Amino acid sequence: MPTRKTLTIANELVGVVETASAKLKLLQETEVTLKPTPTKWSKKEILGHLMDSASNNHQRFVRAQMLNGSGEFVFPGYEQDEWVRRQDYNSKPWTELVELWRLFNRHVAHALRGIADDRLETNCRIGSGEPVTLGFIAEDYLTHMKHHLEQLGVTNV
Repeated sequence: MPTRKTLTIANELVGVVETASAKLKLLQETEVTLKPTPTKWSKKEILGHLMDSASNNHQRFVRAQMLNGSGEFVFPGYEQDEWVRRQDYNSKPWTELVELWRLFNRHVAHALRGIADDRLETNCRIGSGEPVTLGFIAEDYLTHMKHHLEQLGVTNV
């Protein structure tokens, strides 16, 4: 049975994504492809990073529920720069990237709604980090997204 907490996070996630995607679609291809410096991400790469975050966290939300008994679920670390570099987000059409991010996050919200109360306390370790609960990962996912949306100039989401 879904929890009030996961329903709240999932519903807020959908609201943020729908509001942000409408604003992101207004940005021009030339603006979103531009890298401020050779070592800084373009807006496409920032959104690509959010896509990678969605992909990694979706796996965590699903797999951590499968842990039987006590213990912790261990996930690999995430090398964000390498993920962004290898996927070459700057070569993807902006509108396609925005829509992919929007739709996948709607699915992530759907997966979040299915997490039962007893699974939110499942301990998870990501790479060499300290253990955190699945509930923390869900909350942090939304916080992380909002941070990067601000970098994209999307505020009030």
